[in-house]
Amino acid sequence: MADREHKWIANATKNKGALHRRLGVPQGKKIPAKKLAAAARKAKPGSKLAKELNLAKTLKGLRH
Repeated sequence: MADREHKWIANATKNKGALHRRLGVPQGKKIPAKKLAAAARKAKPGSKLAKELNLAKTLKGLRH
């Protein structure tokens, strides 16, 4: 497996803290699942915000 494929999460999260700033959650605090879901419903499909929210929900599921 190529090193680039192996570290896809590091390559996907270039703008650290951008989602926190957009949602108004202080850096270092966890973004509540309800806030992620509400923002995902309001986000325009295919927009950068929608992609960031989708990635955040995916990464949240990987922690278990």
